Amino acid sequence: MKRIVKTSIIVFAFIASMIGTANAQKPYNHSVGITLGNYQAVTYKLFPVDHFGIQLDLGTKYAYYFAWGDHLWSFELAPSFMYEGNFVAGLWGFAGLGGSLGFSFYPPVSYFIATPPYEQYRDIMGKVGAHGIFGLEYKFNIPLTLQFDVRPGYRFQFNDQIVCSHTFEWSANFGIRYTF
Repeated sequence: MKRIVKTSIIVFAFIASMIGTANAQKPYNHSVGITLGNYQAVTYKLFPVDHFGIQLDLGTKYAYYFAWGDHLWSFELAPSFMYEGNFVAGLWGFAGLGGSLGFSFYPPVSYFIATPPYEQYRDIMGKVGAHGIFGLEYKFNIPLTLQFDVRPGYRFQFNDQIVCSHTFEWSANFGIRYTF
C-alpha cells in the first residue's frame, strides 16, 4: 500500500510540474459531452479564467470489490476543480480535486435467480466522497475534445443512522465533448 501511495504522489507531482511550466491560455470556454469507463456520465466543463477549469459530471459508477466479491453501483453528481496547462499544440494536461454526492446500492446477488420485487436492490445508501483528478485532454482544430482521466478517491456510505462503510475508490475514464 505504501508503494502505491508513493507512486501516486510521484506521478501527481510530475504532472503538476509539467502543467506548472505551461504558458498557453485556456483551450476553450465551454464543452458538453459524455464520459465512459468506470464512471458513465453526462459532463459539462467550463473555464471561468485562464488555466482553471470546472467539470461537472452526473452519472453512474460501477465498482467490483475483489476482496469480498461484491458489486456496487452508485448514482452521483461529481464536481471537479482543476488546473489545466498546455504541453504541446492541442495536448493539455490537468490536475485537481473534486467531490461526489449521491446514493449507492448493491444489485441483486444473482441476475438469473428470480427474486421478489422488494429484494431487487438491497442496502440503498447515501454516498459522499472526495477525489483527485488528473489526466490528458486533446483539443482538435474542430470543436471536439477527447479526454482521459484517472480519479483516485475515498468514499463514505451511510444510511439514516450510521456510516455503513468507507473505502478507497478510483475510476479511469475516457471522455468526448463538443466545445463552444
